[in-house]
Amino acid sequence: MKLQTQRFIDRWAGQLLCGAVSAWVRFTGLISAPPRLATAPKNFLVILLSEMGSIVLAGPMFAQLRRQYPGAAIHILQLKKNQEVTKLLQLTQPEYMHSLDDRSGASLVGDILKVSATMRRLGLDAVIDCELFSRVSALLSFSTGAPVRVGFTPHTQEGLYRGSFINHAIPYNPYQHISKQFLSLVDALKPAGSMPRNKAAPIRSMPVGTELSVTFSEDELAAYRAKLLTDHSVTASRKLVLVYAGGGILPERAWPAEHYARVAKGLCAAGFAVGLIGLKDDAQLATDLISKIKHEACVDLTGYTRSIRELLMLMHAAQLLITNDGGPGHFATLTPIQTMVFFGPETGKLYGPLGSRHTVLESGIACSPCLSAYNHRLTFCDGDNQCLKRIAPDPVLADALAFLGGNNSSSGKTAEANVS
Repeated sequence: MKLQTQRFIDRWAGQLLCGAVSAWVRFTGLISAPPRLATAPKNFLVILLSEMGSIVLAGPMFAQLRRQYPGAAIHILQLKKNQEVTKLLQLTQPEYMHSLDDRSGASLVGDILKVSATMRRLGLDAVIDCELFSRVSALLSFSTGAPVRVGFTPHTQEGLYRGSFINHAIPYNPYQHISKQFLSLVDALKPAGSMPRNKAAPIRSMPVGTELSVTFSEDELAAYRAKLLTDHSVTASRKLVLVYAGGGILPERAWPAEHYARVAKGLCAAGFAVGLIGLKDDAQLATDLISKIKHEACVDLTGYTRSIRELLMLMHAAQLLITNDGGPGHFATLTPIQTMVFFGPETGKLYGPLGSRHTVLESGIACSPCLSAYNHRLTFCDGDNQCLKRIAPDPVLADALAFLGGNNSSSGKTAEANVS
């Protein structure tokens, strides 16, 4: 199903359904006590339908949930296309992983009914809705039958109505990193002492890491490195730099291709190999870049990795990743690789990778960031993403060469990049 179609249905049908459910909950609340979490909860459901990178950013939340409620089973509901990361990270047992297939309206509705019935039979103690202002996830939290429903509230924001049946709600805060806000959802599980709930929550520092890991044996990494050398012999004598130039489902997040070409050409000239990574859909972009770079040390690796696990092994074999905002920058935090990530339509202050092995590059112009939960990530930009175009390539190349030469003083920082 197309993204715009999903947004249309979520907006119009979703608001009507949320209003109806809110009226029902308000009526039944007149004759029932406010829901409270059981002393020893047995089953939680976490709804996390966003992009795969958000799963990595939710790592500290899952770790805190396990520490705080060690005897509870954690069920996870995701889009089917995003489950690979959850399985790789072993966030929960396979039998506790549930999915929605959004390839068509019929499959999506069918899976919603199936999952709702499964959760009701299970008897959930609470559901945590990690989506920001999605009506379908809010309705799912109600349809599961969980008495305690935790999620974000838009408070007084107009046009973001998603009902009033999230009974342990916290306000979404656009000034706090999303990983901290995910932790607040765990805090909100306990009985509310005041509203909004997070007034009584612990004061939390920014998570220093994902608390996630993927284990590889030395033999496995060596075998993959040998395969890479066989397939692309240029990497035998040159350190490898990976470049992800694609924008994914939001092309306005992409740094200009000509800027990437200039940086890649400079890296090749300095004695490094450059691997262009991405999905098969990014193959044409890689072909165009290679035609601009015109150097044998630049190789096309789009579609080369057949899974996220192989992508992580490729990152283990490289020294640096230069990437647009998206999944690869977050997956890199699970490996030793250093990362340079471009932000513009969104901000690293809210969605930057966790840990210390990254540098966030932003221009800081007045209209950036323009994508937010308050506009459902629909930018007012006309496609001329000056926030990224103005980040000059030569300083980026200099920073990359400085790191590759052994100067790693800027890691874990957010930098206002040189602009032109």
